[in-house]
Amino acid sequence: MTDISANNTRIAKNTLLLYFRMLFMMIVSLYTSRVVLNALGVEDFGIYNIAGGIITMFSFLNSAMSSSTQRYITFELGKEDHRQLHKVFRTSVNIHLLIALFILILGETVGLWFLYEKMIIPPARMYAAFWVYQFSVINMMVMIISVPYNATIIAHEKMSAFAYISLAEVLLKLGIVYLLYLTQYDKLIFYTALLCGMQLLICIIYNCYCRHHFEETCYDWIWDSKLFKEMIGFAGWNLWGGCAFIFFTQGLNILLNMFFGPVVNAARGVAVQVQGAVVQFSTNFQTALNPQITKSYAIGDFIYMHNLIFRSSKFTFLLLATISFPLILETDMILRVWLKIVPDYTVAFVRLMLGITIIDAMAGSLMVAAQATGRIRFYQSMVGGVLLFIVPISYIVLRLGAAPWSVFVVHFCICIFAFIIRLLIIRSMIHLSLYRYFHQVVLRCLWVLLLATPLPIVLFYVLPNTFVVNIFICVICVFMMLLFSYFVGLTVNEKVYFEKKVIFLKNRFKEFRNI
Repeated sequence: MTDISANNTRIAKNTLLLYFRMLFMMIVSLYTSRVVLNALGVEDFGIYNIAGGIITMFSFLNSAMSSSTQRYITFELGKEDHRQLHKVFRTSVNIHLLIALFILILGETVGLWFLYEKMIIPPARMYAAFWVYQFSVINMMVMIISVPYNATIIAHEKMSAFAYISLAEVLLKLGIVYLLYLTQYDKLIFYTALLCGMQLLICIIYNCYCRHHFEETCYDWIWDSKLFKEMIGFAGWNLWGGCAFIFFTQGLNILLNMFFGPVVNAARGVAVQVQGAVVQFSTNFQTALNPQITKSYAIGDFIYMHNLIFRSSKFTFLLLATISFPLILETDMILRVWLKIVPDYTVAFVRLMLGITIIDAMAGSLMVAAQATGRIRFYQSMVGGVLLFIVPISYIVLRLGAAPWSVFVVHFCICIFAFIIRLLIIRSMIHLSLYRYFHQVVLRCLWVLLLATPLPIVLFYVLPNTFVVNIFICVICVFMMLLFSYFVGLTVNEKVYFEKKVIFLKNRFKEFRNI
């Protein structure tokens, strides 16, 4: 019980640190998004999203290897095998250097051809689009090389590093936005160049932190063929899942460009900003929880592992539903307050993408559990295969004359089906009880949703559409979700744990105030 209590305390502490980091970054991100959209204009903002999105298509290579690196480092830490841990780190650095080189070659051939031949970009802005693309290639390579170091920080559960380093990142972003208004040079090129430089600097900071705190990150050349093949083999099936993810996200972005032009890409870009801000709430919680899922599997503690999965899925749903519900109801008002310019279709895009985000985030712990086993071939091939249908079905729908938002309806429906497939597969991999998952997670979440949503929806349609009323409805949404999340969503033990943490934080606050 002592170990479990210590683990729970560590998870709570890391989650709190990550939330402070996230809130700080989210506020700045929302502010800078508004400023950048106004400074660049709708067309250039759309070009920024589509040109940068082309190279992102190739990032599925890095995503696959990133998951592999995270799993192997965390697994060896769970087993406390420091010699093997050092080998894993050095091998992962070698692999990521090769991936960065491959991305460079692929980006400067296939990607560049795609930019010039397939994208709908005004001829007068093609020169700017070219440089946006080039800086995106460099940015991607820097991110790839950073993966082993970031994975090590997460595996060691040193989340304070992310919180502190993020302060520098946020200040740099604010500085970039300020310079954007001062420059007389092409604002689109100038903005992407500065973002690239910032990413390089942050990468160096993370590298220095790891080398100073973790012995295994002192890199020296080694080539372990057996480990290399094992990690690549594991990543190979992650590659399929990562390929599916990039294919349908950037594939939908390209489809929207091909059918409707860069203005609709700008609408999607704004929606992605909102989605990214919301998903950070679950990402931070899951980042603190995921290492414990892998470590519990490494030592064979399946009971604790299953409880972590249930907790992750349920808390993720309740958290994102609480945040997303007022955003979905009052999307139009929030976008008008946030942005001076709201591109067409943005409201519909935001609402649908928030629904997709909740479903995908609930499945996060299932993916971590599958990776912890090391046996992901069937899982990735089935889930990835289902997700790959999003783009061709969306293409057919658009060819039939449907509106731009229809692609996200397709995406939402297939995500629900993929979630069911994930549950069925993970059941046999880790002996997970679907009955317990349904009763402890799905049923409780549905009851919270059914009980919390009617009143705010009625108020939304009955009360006048004024700013004060809109704010009032948002407050009611959050209050109702929190109320029923506590009384219906949580178990007795979870309520007791939550109450203890509230009392602890309250006492710490009193101590701090009395200093």
